[in-house]
Amino acid sequence: MSLPTLLTQHIARRPQRIALLQHIADQGSITRAAKAAGISYKAAWDAIDELNNLASQPLVERSTGGRGGGGARLSPEGERVLRLYQKVQALQAQILEAAEESSDLDLLGRLMLRTSARNQLQGQVSGLRREGRHDRVSLALGGGLEIDALITHDSTARLELTLGTMVVALLKAGWVQLLAASDEAEAGSNVLNATVEEVLADSQGDNEVRLALGNGQTLCAFAEAGWLVEQSVKEGSKVKVQFHPSYVLLGVPV
Repeated sequence: MSLPTLLTQHIARRPQRIALLQHIADQGSITRAAKAAGISYKAAWDAIDELNNLASQPLVERSTGGRGGGGARLSPEGERVLRLYQKVQALQAQILEAAEESSDLDLLGRLMLRTSARNQLQGQVSGLRREGRHDRVSLALGGGLEIDALITHDSTARLELTLGTMVVALLKAGWVQLLAASDEAEAGSNVLNATVEEVLADSQGDNEVRLALGNGQTLCAFAEAGWLVEQSVKEGSKVKVQFHPSYVLLGVPV
């Protein structure tokens, strides 16, 4: 099985994140791997979440408990991606030598877009339906999960979306609303069940909540500290998230 196109492109343009996999393989711990990579623990998990969401299977497996509070290791898919990264490193030197001018590399860099959206989910277009001035695009995320996006007809045409097209759904963490498992979701919203993986406290009172979806992908959301305490939400809690389809931005490989 070949790697998804979106993950392959990510390896090509952001190899430092893939290099983190080597540190995890060597250290067996996210904390130690982050230190070896010279980044924060949070930045390390952000990178891992993004890689896991773009891959067809999780690349990093997290274990809890035991001496030292648990650790992390590469999955078989993660080991395979790491081998691919090592091949990319070997090819990189050849690409640098082949560039006719230094401006060639600058041009390629401008063509590769980074985004501020914390949540990036790979999916496949499973439905297209016109709704007034917009198109409702259904995306299969894998594992039986599906979300909708509302975009203009022009956007559908410009992205050349058809059934089966692979896309990345972009969603800012602030657009994801956390609900207690018993709460009613708003009509028309995307609703997903999730498990709380980690709560990162913030001095401003808005805590970042890292969520695991049933298909191995992850989401980040913000929630007030008081609400989390009131609802007894902590690591391992079952919750729901909701976000309107109009908040879902779509991207395709160029």
